[in-house]
Amino acid sequence: MNALDAMRDAALAGDVARAVGTASLEARLRGLAAHGAVGAGTGGGVARQALCAHELAARRWLVQPFARRPGYRVGIDAAANVFVRRDGQESMLSPAMTGSHIDTQPLGGWLDGAFGVAAGLEVFDALDRLGLRTRRPIDVAMWTNEEGSRFAPGLMGSVAFTAPQRLEAFLGVRDGDGLRFEAARDAAVDDLRAEALREGWRWMDTPLARPVHGYIEAHIEQGPVLEAEGLQVGCVSAIQGVRWFRITVPGRSAHAGTTPLAARDDAQAKAVRTAHALLEHAARCGDDRLRLTIGRWECSPGSINTIAERVVFTVDVRHPEAAALDAVRALIDAALPAGGQLEVLQDKPTVRFDAALAGLAREACAALQLSHREMLSGAFHDAMPLAGFCPSAMLFAPSRGGVSHHPDEDTPIDDLAACTRALAWCLARLAGPLVSSTPPEASKD
Repeated sequence: MNALDAMRDAALAGDVARAVGTASLEARLRGLAAHGAVGAGTGGGVARQALCAHELAARRWLVQPFARRPGYRVGIDAAANVFVRRDGQESMLSPAMTGSHIDTQPLGGWLDGAFGVAAGLEVFDALDRLGLRTRRPIDVAMWTNEEGSRFAPGLMGSVAFTAPQRLEAFLGVRDGDGLRFEAARDAAVDDLRAEALREGWRWMDTPLARPVHGYIEAHIEQGPVLEAEGLQVGCVSAIQGVRWFRITVPGRSAHAGTTPLAARDDAQAKAVRTAHALLEHAARCGDDRLRLTIGRWECSPGSINTIAERVVFTVDVRHPEAAALDAVRALIDAALPAGGQLEVLQDKPTVRFDAALAGLAREACAALQLSHREMLSGAFHDAMPLAGFCPSAMLFAPSRGGVSHHPDEDTPIDDLAACTRALAWCLARLAGPLVSSTPPEASKD
């Protein structure tokens, strides 16, 4: 591509970004939040766990405006991931992809991953408003079970998409009511296919692990950094590494009133000393990138007047550098009392996003004059498994007060629109070049 073509494509990408509608974006987000809303409006939070009836209805509602529109197709894959495709001039090319998830915690907020799905669909509307076609198709994905609150682990849909051999292990997982993920998956697939047949939607096949040209995901930050610095967009360069540990400390139960302190084998006292050593390290190491959390604490027999016989607690430690995680592991080994046991529940190294695509995100913000910064993600996202499969990156919008996974979760609509404009610019460049035309006719399957 010569310099003149690059300038032309950048100018058209700017047009697409400016065609993003603030009111239409908010309307889609508010309408989505009504599916599973608790109480009046979105103030009481949203309960829309993976593949529940509320989520299936929300999927249908999001897809419906595009499913019969010329140039669009819909599909659902073997992991129940839903895709809306806007065909390109060369629809056999691998697609540029965006999206996120619309499942929530048992009681979550109105944004979270839902913002990324709504933002991708708003980019489709912006392209249609301008009558522009891209060379490549663009897919908006709704990934299955990102949260992991109904079926564990999380990220099932994006993991299965990128590594189909792992789907088999997910199928037998049961929710709290004993329902297998396989049954919920089958019901979701049947639900969308039945709606497509009934409504005459344009359909496409969506095999797992199909090629993707590049993936960029918009999400709320879920942290306080952007708001504190007064910035509109975060350009995410990596998702920091995480290790989960379960520590078991044994003791011997005895009567609280008759057993002298010197004669006790108190699991609680030993566990507290171990946990204190970890928390002191986090407080004194001088590294504000370290995140260390004691999440669960279980004591048995759990009687007010009985010395603890056994304590089990968990440690979640996160940092972008493996050496810092290794240091915490070494501290646990040193602090673990005699007879204590350490289990590693999870060990995920830092995932670094594609440098060129992360650079495209920064270029978008500069071109659109959006205040921004490069940053890390402290939380998992569907972009994490995608990053090992195709060039991937993320964009963050600020979170008010850093609150997430809670009914109070919120972001001003102008900040959501700014992040969506950056996403539109990136997708237009990733799927370009752009040409003026009526929307493309969907190819026949």
